[in-house]
Amino acid sequence: MGVTNSNKVINTDRILCDGALRVTLALTAAPDIISNPTDIVLILDRSGSMTGAPLADMKLGAKTFIDLIDEATDSSKDGQIGSGSRMGVVSFSSTATADTQLITSVDELKTAVDSLTAGGSTNHADAFSKAAQLFDPASSNAKVMVMFTDGSTTAGAPPAPVAAAARAQGIIIYCIGLIGSDGLDISALNDWATDPDASHVAVTPDAADLEELFAELAANISKPGATDISIDEVITPDFVITSISSPTKGSATMLDAHSLRWNIPQLGVTSSESAVLDFFIRHVGLQPGTKLVNQSITYSDNEGNVVSFPQPTVSVSCDIVVHPEKCPEPVELTVEGCQDSVLVDMGDVYMESQGRIIQMDVTIKNVCPGKRVALAVILTEVDQDGMEYQRGMKAMTIPAHSAPVCQDVLVKCIKFVVPEDLRVFGGAVCSPRKFKARFLANNIDTDYRCCESTITL
Repeated sequence: MGVTNSNKVINTDRILCDGALRVTLALTAAPDIISNPTDIVLILDRSGSMTGAPLADMKLGAKTFIDLIDEATDSSKDGQIGSGSRMGVVSFSSTATADTQLITSVDELKTAVDSLTAGGSTNHADAFSKAAQLFDPASSNAKVMVMFTDGSTTAGAPPAPVAAAARAQGIIIYCIGLIGSDGLDISALNDWATDPDASHVAVTPDAADLEELFAELAANISKPGATDISIDEVITPDFVITSISSPTKGSATMLDAHSLRWNIPQLGVTSSESAVLDFFIRHVGLQPGTKLVNQSITYSDNEGNVVSFPQPTVSVSCDIVVHPEKCPEPVELTVEGCQDSVLVDMGDVYMESQGRIIQMDVTIKNVCPGKRVALAVILTEVDQDGMEYQRGMKAMTIPAHSAPVCQDVLVKCIKFVVPEDLRVFGGAVCSPRKFKARFLANNIDTDYRCCESTITL
């Protein structure tokens, strides 16, 4: 099944020109066995050489295997093999026995494993034969045999032809070998197992390692959703990435202002899993309109899953900006790393008047295209009794804009100089002063609006 779902969403579909939004990437993966049901037969060696610790460790490993397949098939250890998969147990010594049919009950499977006792010779051919008989030829389920043995064949017919016949029927054979007292023919395991041997044969001299081998084999059979995931996101030049939250799985790194990388070691290996990453971006473009958020997004993993993400768009609305008076020109400066001080010539600044400078910006709402606007600003200073004293008035004409619809117009850098010797409260220089600004705007010869604000310096 691999990656079952991928998504990319934004938290709003409309922002202002310098607005920000949250982007969410989400990914869900699940083991392949969920969408591709598999019938599995555990073939367990109970010959005399398994007496004692080897048999106990084999039982523990087999039951771990059953639990992992249980979880992989329905994302929970609920006691049932799910999603249409089934499992059976065949054990063997001098002859083989089908201890269960292909069933879904975890308890019955574990009971069959726990009931095994060691004794007798080693008949691999009969074991393969009994296991093959459990599969239903009419079933569309994948078919898997897991042969465990600790010794060479000492009874029955040669097993290689029986294993070959099973493979010819489409049955996948895995072999786990324990180097026991009867000796172990590793080349025989390689011959019985499905190619390549590296992924279908595992051998250990230590019975205590059997649980780990069975667990690795369960993950191999269920086929993990995705491992070594890498997602590279590049946003369009109209946006910059401002921050990245910690993802629920893996780690994310900002590569530069426009790109990030999200790495996830594994997802959906033993059950269905989801991973989520939030990051935040801000619009820095100058033009309004409907904007794509991502320029590109690429995905890769070890399993070769092909994943695509949606391409969300956001509507960007930019105010029209008017500068009725010239704003001071900024001067850029750079402080190098590890530099303790810097000396910069910022040019000349001429005194306009003795006093404080008030600079105001105001947004005129809903100005329709082709309409000039008359704007007036009245500035007063307010004393402790609420009396107002006029400190200045400015009037200006805001040129008409040509946007296709009515727009907000931002008027910037309206400046007043208020001399210090006119402060109404008296007191020391730099004591607080309270002002009121009134704005009056109207479409010329048409419409009248006003507003008021209070300023404290």
